[in-house]
Amino acid sequence: MFNLEEGKKLVFFARKNIESYLNTRKNLEIQSVPESFRKNWGVFVTLHTYPKYSLRGCIGYPEPVLPLIDALLDASISSATRDPRFQKVRPDELKNLVIEVTVLTPPELIKVQDTEEYPSKIEVGKDGLIVELGFRKGLLLPQVPVEEKWDSEDFLCHTCIKAGLPLDCWMNKEAKIYKFQGQIFSETRPEGEIIEKNFME
Repeated sequence: MFNLEEGKKLVFFARKNIESYLNTRKNLEIQSVPESFRKNWGVFVTLHTYPKYSLRGCIGYPEPVLPLIDALLDASISSATRDPRFQKVRPDELKNLVIEVTVLTPPELIKVQDTEEYPSKIEVGKDGLIVELGFRKGLLLPQVPVEEKWDSEDFLCHTCIKAGLPLDCWMNKEAKIYKFQGQIFSETRPEGEIIEKNFME
């Protein structure tokens, strides 16, 4: 999908955009970007405190509805200021936050004859999940079950909870379960080295 140099740019733009918005209430002005950033991709921006690595914000676009650079800029500000689970990030906090960018493949509907088949169709360490039932929808990125040491059934249950639904809602025949993959670029420390974590292979 993207090489490490492109990944470094994504994380750099996300950090600088948050910094610009927190200080001036304006988006970062970017003169030029790689052509690949002008194609539509889903993307999430995740903020972690350092060195404890507790979640500080995570918002993004599950679907490829915007050019990557536009989705990235909006998601970076949203993760810092619009995540309803957290207070807005203060400007002085940013120096203690690690930025992580996850670029997503388009969600793919998992088709099964019986809902009990779902766990066998999901590969922890590769897949992210979306659970949709009625008007509710929840998403968890591919790195989450690895970090939490969940198996595929735990992963399904927690994605249901994320949607505000009962944890066994994935067994409801009306539920739709989607999977996707992600390519992750993350700082190892605030403004530090950027590494790739690939959950696609």
